[in-house]
Amino acid sequence: MLFFDLGSLPGQQSMLVFHALARMGIEALVIVSPQTPLVSIGYFQAAEQEVDLQYCRKMGIPFMRREVGGGATYLDENQIFYQLIWRKDNPMFPKAIQDIYPWFSEAPVETYRTFGIKAQYRPINDIVTHEGRKIAGEGGGNIGEALVFVGGLLLDFDYQTMSNILKVPDEKFRDKLFKTMEENLTTMKKELGLVPPRNEVVAVLKEEFEKKVEKFESVSLNSEIFEKMRELERWMTSDDFLYKKTPKIPKGVKIKEGLQIFYGIHKARGGLIRTAEEVSERSLETVSISGDFTFFPKEELKHLEESLEKAPLAEEDLIERMETFYGERRIQSPGVESGDFATAILNPIKESRSR
Repeated sequence: MLFFDLGSLPGQQSMLVFHALARMGIEALVIVSPQTPLVSIGYFQAAEQEVDLQYCRKMGIPFMRREVGGGATYLDENQIFYQLIWRKDNPMFPKAIQDIYPWFSEAPVETYRTFGIKAQYRPINDIVTHEGRKIAGEGGGNIGEALVFVGGLLLDFDYQTMSNILKVPDEKFRDKLFKTMEENLTTMKKELGLVPPRNEVVAVLKEEFEKKVEKFESVSLNSEIFEKMRELERWMTSDDFLYKKTPKIPKGVKIKEGLQIFYGIHKARGGLIRTAEEVSERSLETVSISGDFTFFPKEELKHLEESLEKAPLAEEDLIERMETFYGERRIQSPGVESGDFATAILNPIKESRSR
């Protein structure tokens, strides 16, 4: 496999590189930091609902949607990102999404331990300290004919900016968010009292990944890869891609007699689920699903939405349809089950009818 130690790249390029390599069928480990800050939005999230885009524009912080799941986050030079790309048919790698996370998490976990931080993998996609504070988040998914696994080591973290870029109902909630993050999200600087030299951290991380896969061949980005990155940047920052999952109506709204739009939310073990659904008296007409969960293959989410059209508004019927869909399409969504989607869909309807 190839190894790209890219140091730091201008904001969006640091995320575009693994998308480009995946589409080009290049198996590699990329280690990179953003030279300039940016906001990265999860593939299944609704951009306008999750991120305060007005604040980002005001502060000159670019934002983009990535093609792997997880939540919106603020990225800057104080984070070292590892991005592993491999072909789906490569027998050296796990096939099941639920196996990929613990397998690849061993490398960053051992890196933290080398520097004196007692870290461990915690399902579904976190690395935490011995005390339970999160010190890395990870994500994975399919891009073209490749699979990718991405995560980041936290040298330091800007809690204030992170709390500012997220969409929240009010400033009191934002203050709570900031304090909660400070208490539950940690960094190498917090744990060690200093930031280790970046080159030393990268060297250990590379060595640990080589134990999992094979010895890497160090290379540099060429003009062909840069051109693919520029091409993807135009698409991934376009309105069509950035806003495509945004629910049109965020609350329950009566459209006409017997037809309403509801907005649902449910926190599953594997992430937050948001739904926007068109509902008649007895059936679910249409539904849009978003959130910060993992869903593989990602292209199948829209087909899951289609499979639920005209479904009876009963939990057992919704779950039966989804279980059939999961079996036929071989869907994997670690920590998120059919019942979780049903809960997100039905809760706002039940609440409305109980008033």
